[in-house]
Amino acid sequence: MKRSLTKTLLATMLLVVVVCFGAVTAAAAGKTYEQMSAAERAAAIKKEGAIVSYGMPDSWANLGEIWKTFAEKYGIKHIDTDMSSAEELSKFQAEKVKPVADVGDVGIMFGPKGLAMGVLAPHKNPYWNEIPSWAKDPNGYWAAEYTGTIAFVVNTKKVTNVPRSFADLLKPEYKGKVSIDDPARSAQAQSGILAAAIANGGNEKNIQPGMDFFKKLVKAGNFRALESNTSNIQKGEIAIGIIWDFNALNYKASLNMPELTVVIPSDGSVIMPYVAVINKYAPHPIAARALNDFLFSDEAQIMYAKGFARPIRTNIKLPADVAAKMLPNEAYAHAKPVKDFKVWEETAKKIPQLWEEQVLAQ
Repeated sequence: MKRSLTKTLLATMLLVVVVCFGAVTAAAAGKTYEQMSAAERAAAIKKEGAIVSYGMPDSWANLGEIWKTFAEKYGIKHIDTDMSSAEELSKFQAEKVKPVADVGDVGIMFGPKGLAMGVLAPHKNPYWNEIPSWAKDPNGYWAAEYTGTIAFVVNTKKVTNVPRSFADLLKPEYKGKVSIDDPARSAQAQSGILAAAIANGGNEKNIQPGMDFFKKLVKAGNFRALESNTSNIQKGEIAIGIIWDFNALNYKASLNMPELTVVIPSDGSVIMPYVAVINKYAPHPIAARALNDFLFSDEAQIMYAKGFARPIRTNIKLPADVAAKMLPNEAYAHAKPVKDFKVWEETAKKIPQLWEEQVLAQ
């Protein structure tokens, strides 16, 4: 009787194990992410236990809410180390024998670079057909989740007349009041120079009009070498900063500074996407792909908009309160996306030296 009861208990326990962990063994049995059911994916992610990112901090474009929602959905933890796009790809490569990170968020010109380095894994999320062709790799190695556009953040306590164009910035009234980050270190600053080039007839192939503009700005005495970061914005050190629109709008909201006005320059600017990438060597590959699916979902695209980044899926219906905090579409009438990212990658490499020789030399 006791032996029979023991057998029954063992059989019951075995059945529980099979039911609870059968979905996890589906992955071990050779199923790809695409072949798994939603339940199997959830179980596999739960078993992986974590997702690790590079360059995706909570403070950037409302990623904090996105990470919290995703981690709670699957009962896993999230870890991020903030770094530049170039550093993300370098770390993917350097750590391939003992990988750490699963995913990253990089400037779009680093998507093709990561593919060339052989460190990215392909994945086409369920919303693939709704992503513009210019904003994704045709084979799924990278895709833009949102875009940023170069804008002016203007402190109206420091500036009486708000500038509306790059041409306005050359006026005498803005002496010592116009700042941009160091383009030797900042992709945001490099994009600011490209925006100035576009406003003056240039493009990603011809950055010289942007350099010429900043030479004029320095000669006019209007340039002030100061980083437009949270601290300098909050202290009122920045009168006019040339930065991403989502950063500018976030400063206005998060720092509770109604005196900040955000302007997309009317004579031209640049729209630059940021793209989601999956590490080819991701230690948590199921979670990495599930995150990619989530980033392009209606839910996460709206969360990006709450962080003032413009969702790449333009068919998303934003809640009225979220839409009201964004700049109107007409403000972006003269902002242009980069058409050739390989050309822009090569141009961007030259900017630090050109900046030192042509602008700082003034």
